Parts: sequence; structure tokens; C-alpha cells
Amino acid sequence: MKYKLRILPRWLIFLLDLFFVQICLLFSFLLRFNFDLEQVNGYELKLIFSLSLAINIILFYSFKSYAGIIRYTNLEDTSRLLIINSITAFFYFTINFILNQSQLILLFPLSVVAINFFITNFVIISYRLLVRYCFKFYHLNKKHEKEKIRAAVYDATDHGMHAKKLLNDLPNGDVQVVAFVDDTINTGGKLMEGLPIFHSDKNSIHKLKNENVELLIIANHNISKEKLNYLVDICLTHNIRVQQVPPIQQWLNGKSATDQLKDINIEQLLEREVIKIDNNKMHFEFKGKKILVTGAAGSIGSELVHQLINYKPSLIILCDKAETPMHDLCLALREKNSSVNIKPYLGDISDRIRMEHLFEIYNPDIVFHAAAYKHVPLMEDHPSIAILNNVLGTKILAELSVANGVDKFVMVSTDKAVNPTNIMGASKRIAEIFTQSFCKHMMKTYENSSNPDSVPPTRFVTTRFGNVLGSNGSVIPRFKQQLEKGGPITVTHPEITRYFMTIPEACQLVIEAGVVGQGGEIFVFDMGEPVKIVDLARKMIRLAGKEPDVDIEIVYSGLRPGEKLYEELLNNAENTVHTYHDKIMIAQVREYDFESISAKIDKLIASAKRHYTLETVGQMKKLVPEFISNNSVYENLDKILD
Repeated sequence: MKYKLRILPRWLIFLLDLFFVQICLLFSFLLRFNFDLEQVNGYELKLIFSLSLAINIILFYSFKSYAGIIRYTNLEDTSRLLIINSITAFFYFTINFILNQSQLILLFPLSVVAINFFITNFVIISYRLLVRYCFKFYHLNKKHEKEKIRAAVYDATDHGMHAKKLLNDLPNGDVQVVAFVDDTINTGGKLMEGLPIFHSDKNSIHKLKNENVELLIIANHNISKEKLNYLVDICLTHNIRVQQVPPIQQWLNGKSATDQLKDINIEQLLEREVIKIDNNKMHFEFKGKKILVTGAAGSIGSELVHQLINYKPSLIILCDKAETPMHDLCLALREKNSSVNIKPYLGDISDRIRMEHLFEIYNPDIVFHAAAYKHVPLMEDHPSIAILNNVLGTKILAELSVANGVDKFVMVSTDKAVNPTNIMGASKRIAEIFTQSFCKHMMKTYENSSNPDSVPPTRFVTTRFGNVLGSNGSVIPRFKQQLEKGGPITVTHPEITRYFMTIPEACQLVIEAGVVGQGGEIFVFDMGEPVKIVDLARKMIRLAGKEPDVDIEIVYSGLRPGEKLYEELLNNAENTVHTYHDKIMIAQVREYDFESISAKIDKLIASAKRHYTLETVGQMKKLVPEFISNNSVYENLDKILD
């Protein structure tokens, strides 16, 4: 039968404490009188020990000092014992004072009281700590225990200490914290809880590797993106894995501490800080309003819905033609908040009759237009479909918004609309041109109106941003799938770069634009420096504990039709105007005459409805002169139109 250490019963701890108290009191008398038994016997020992026993029984029982599990003795337990012994000393002193006033015998000499206080505290606390460390030593040296991963914790503060305690005190854990890493000045070379504190410079990380540290645990949740990237890069260089702890309040939810350590994901390693918005106007703008979100079942649309719910609109209409994703979204929303007022609406935005039905029934106050076809290679093969969805669909929604008195129309665009080299980007640019010129036309008509009762027209706002991490069609999910299969990871070109932002950040900025936009603006965001896709792939491989081009091969597949190496956020002929937020700008773009551009767009849509491919693309190039095809069958059209 396997031997198993059990928790000592509380009554035994209670008796042990009383035994040690009595022994310490006897030793205090002996020490005070230099072990002269005749002098010690001159005191009423029977009465002294009886009083001491009675006092300590009452105090130990009252303070429940016996209730704690000795192997987990902590600061609170030792503080409780110090309080008990302090009260005991006070009672001894009080008894002496009363007896002295009555000119009776002296039971507790003050010197004995002082000696006893220190000896009792030392013995009672020490035996508890000794038991604790015996248990710890026992568990660390069990024969069946597997070899533990040596780890260092980044953050020599309370968060780091909490992480270290949970990981090291876990009996069956597979991680042993052996060091701390911190950048605070004057911590280098010092110890905390007996463990060395290292700096995060290259030499110190190299020393950690020499100490056989295999894992760095990030305990600081306020770490900057720059610092996180630095730590990940330098640790991966030394083959040290990097993981992060959850927030402290989530540590003890039924899982073991090591199970809750999470790998650093690539979304956390954006090469810039996330743009943060704190606009109190949002609640006033959306509370009690009816909001329509097109493309609601997509990655951007669904996140928009999740964020808009927080502002307590009276109704959110979810419009999408994808049945299964719409069903999944509705289930997720109702599980999260059963009281949320949502209405799923299956419909194609290019179906005018269906959209008219939507506006007549629900009469939305605000429209967030996120529905779009966005896969570059697919749209390159189907330009007429891109026009019907991205241009005609936007045109129908814009016209119905004006006709039904919608207050604001917010369109989600893309950086691919700037100097487009593909059908998808050009179709989004044409949609931008239509909504902006339509907005200017409606505002001019309103300003020139002599009718004092006329209602202000719908305000159209456009937002442009780059690739969204984790969205449908994003490179990140594709890389993750390839990693799970063991590779290879396919990258189109070694020099291709893209701007990136997270889905929540992108949606927050779209909502913010919906609040501050006054009509006709195209909002662009400071997305930092573009990221090389191949560097992203290498970092993902290394985060997975693999070596690029050794464990996982990187293959270059070549640029896809319509794809360009570098994305832009502004046209060469454009510049920006700063707003109240230094990360949010307004693009100054060329303006178009609405009547002229509207006629050209109608002609383009008519061609797309007949699915005349070359004619449709040719008209797109006339509408957007900067649209120059790249790596595409439509490059010949550029030569003809040149």
C-alpha cells in the first residue's frame, strides 16, 4: 500500500501548541535563573502552569490557531500566533500587577515574561515552518515525480510573487520557478524569496539559459507591445518559450495553475500600441437607437454587434445572407446576454426589394455597413460580382438610408482602396466615391433648400484600415492551420508587407468614426509600421516551439493575381487632416460631381449585371484612374487605356 501523508487532525495541533507553550514557559524560568532548580522551585509552579494553560486554551480556541493546515502556514497564520502570544504576555503582566498591588506572591517575573514571549513565538512558528518545508521537500523529491520545467517569472512585484507561489506550491505541477526577471533599476543581483533577480538584457537572458531555464512567464499584464516583442524575440533566440499568466482573479477557477498558463499569441505582438478610445459620447449616440449592421455574421460585423450591445441600443438588426454564421451569432449573443434585443434578417444587400422591406419594417436610425466581398483572388476572377455586391449593394443601402431618414451611415472600407491594383480594392474605392459624392450632394441640396422644415440629410462616414488579425480571410488563421498540419507555411513573396490591427480595435474605431463623423469624411488610422508577412510567419513558428526552415518549412508561392507588395493608407494625391485624437486622421481626397459620377456608376452596374467582364473592368479603370492592375490578366486594359 502506497504511503500517503495526511492532514494532521486539529485536536492534535491544539495539544501540540499547548505542550510547546508549557515547555517554553518552563525553559524561560530555567534560563532566567541560570538553570538553578532551587530558585525555580521557589515559585508556585503548579499555579503558574495551571494559569498559563487556562489562558492559552482560551486564546488558542478563540483565535482558531489550530484550524490552519500546517503545511500551508503563511503570514496570516504567523501573525495570529504573534497576537496570541502578545495577549498571553499581557495577561501575565496583568496578573503580576494585581498580585503586586495585593502584596501577595509574584507568579511571573517580568524578565521571565519577556524571555517567554520570544521563545514561545520562535518555537511555535518554527515548528510550523519546519513541517511546511518538510512537506515541500517531500513532494519535490518523490521518486515518481517527473522532471519539472525550470522557469523564470517576468515581474518582481506582487503579481510575479503570486505567480511564483502558485506554480511552485502546486504538488503535481510541472513548472518550477527558479528566478525572476525585472527591468527595475537596482534589482539586478538581488534576491526575492530566495530566488535571483535578472535583468532582461541579452547577457542576463543568456545567463538564464545557462541555468537551464526553458520558460519565461509574463506576469505583468501592463507590459508594452514594444517590450513584449523584445522579450519574445530575445527568448526565442535562446530557445526559451514564453507564456503569460491570466489575470489574478482568474487563477483559481478550478484549473491548476500550470493549465492556465497561456502561450503568447501573434495578436499580442503588434508592432505598435493598440489605439485606445475613451469617448463618453458613444453612450449618448447609441442608447435607445435602432442600429442596422450589414455583414453582421462576418468577423468585423459580429464584433461590431458585440461592442454595440454595450451601449444599450433599443434594437440591433443583423443583416447577412450567410445562414449558418448568422445562426451561430444569434446563439452566441443570447448566451452572453439573454435580454439583448436583436433581430436577424437574412438578405442580400444587392437585392433592392429585400432591403426596402428591411428599412420599411425596422426603420433604423444608424447603419454600419460592413458587408463586402473582400478576397482578392476570388474577386479578380469575378469582377462583376464584386461590383454588384460592393458597389450596387452600397448604393442601394445609401439611397434607402437617405429615403428613410437614417441619421448616419458608416461604411467599412479598406487600405486596398488606395491606389488599387485589384478588383476588390477598386470596387471599394468606387463605393467610397459614391457615398462621399452622394453625401456632398445631399448636404448642398439641404443647405440650398428654402423649406425651414426640411430634415438634415443622412451623414455618410467612411473608415479605412489595413488587415485585421484573425478576420475571415486573414493570413493568421491560415498560418495556424498550416502549423497544426506540420507545415509548410506558404508566403506569397519574401518582401510582402501589410498593416495589421485586431478585430476589437478595428471595430472600436469604426464605432468611434460613427460618433465623431459629421458627413463626407474618410477616416484613416495610424497603424504604425507595416509588418513583413514572412517575419510574422517565422515568429508564429517559433512561438509554437518550432524552428523555421528546420521543423516547419516556409514556401514562397508568388504574388496572387491583383496582389501588391505594399499596402497604402492614402493616395499619392491625398493628405490628411488631424482630429482630436492623434491616431485618427481624416483623408483629404479629390471630390467628384455626383451627377456625373452617378451616371458612370449606373453604367458600370448595368455592365456588371450582364457579367461582361472586360467591359466592367474597363469602366472601373475609367472611374478610378489610379487603378493599375498588378500580376493580373487585366494588365492589357491598362495599356489600351493609357
